[in-house]
Formats: sequence, structure tokens, C-alpha cells
Amino acid sequence: MDFTAKNADAVDFGGEVDYSGHQWFQEPPPMAPPPPVAEPAYIPDQSVIMQNEAFNFALSAAPNVLYGRYKQYGQLGVLAWCSEFGEMIDSLKELGFRGNMFVTTRTQALRTCEEILKLKLDIEMQIILMYLSSQVGRLRRFLDGERLWDDYPVPKFPLDYRAFPS
Repeated sequence: MDFTAKNADAVDFGGEVDYSGHQWFQEPPPMAPPPPVAEPAYIPDQSVIMQNEAFNFALSAAPNVLYGRYKQYGQLGVLAWCSEFGEMIDSLKELGFRGNMFVTTRTQALRTCEEILKLKLDIEMQIILMYLSSQVGRLRRFLDGERLWDDYPVPKFPLDYRAFPS
């Protein structure tokens, strides 16, 4: 009977290995590797700190600047401000992609988006309202892409497109 559970076509060269001259357990076992050293806490450069502080200041002032532009120039002031806000969003995205955005900057940006949409601006040109909402949405998607917001203003077109069947 075959007690080895090997296939019949296995080749056995026979003969045992001679271990008579070998001395067992003479060398100590290898030492365990030392535990990894914890990396020191990340300390950002002074320029990164100053850049985040500048963004915090600009973001905290953004709703007031928007309202001032609206009071001074009307709807076209809002349009111009949206263009400047878009440039700031691009700079914030670049800061975030480099990994230098602080949590406080992100929190302030999200708070700024909420404050901008809470402003009572009487914008008759719906394209400007939609542009403002799209800029806020663009920043929100970058900062928190998983969340959905429903606080955007509803455009008021002269004709309700939902009243006509398609």
C-alpha cells in the first residue's frame, strides 16, 4: 500500500540526507527587527502658514465684499465678484492639491459658501445667479464632494418651464 499519498509517477531519488556532522541550535535565532520609529509631527513651512491665514482672511471677508460690490455696482458687481471668486477657488484648489490646506481653511471656505448663499441679493439676471451658484458649487464639490446641498437659490425665469409638457 502507498501510505505517502503521492502520485505514482513521482520520482524518488532515494537515500536520506546525512545530518550527522551538523550541530543543531548552536547559533542564536535572529533578532527581531526594531519597531519603526514614529515620524515627527508635520510642521508646515512659514509660507504655508501665511498662505492659509491669507485664505482664511479672504474667505471670511468674501460675503461682505460681495454685498459691497452688489450695493455699489448692482448685478454687474456680483458678476465681477464671481470672476474674482473663481480665481480664489483655483488658488484654493492648487493649495489643496499640494497638500497644504489646513482644516481651518477648509472649514472657513465651507462656512463662506453658506454665508454667500444666505445673502439677500435681488438679482434679476438669472444667468448671474446661476453663475454665482455654480462657483459656490464648484468650491463645495472640491472641499466635500460626497455631500449634497439643497440651499441654492431657485432661478425665477419669466416662464416656468415645468408648466409646459415636453
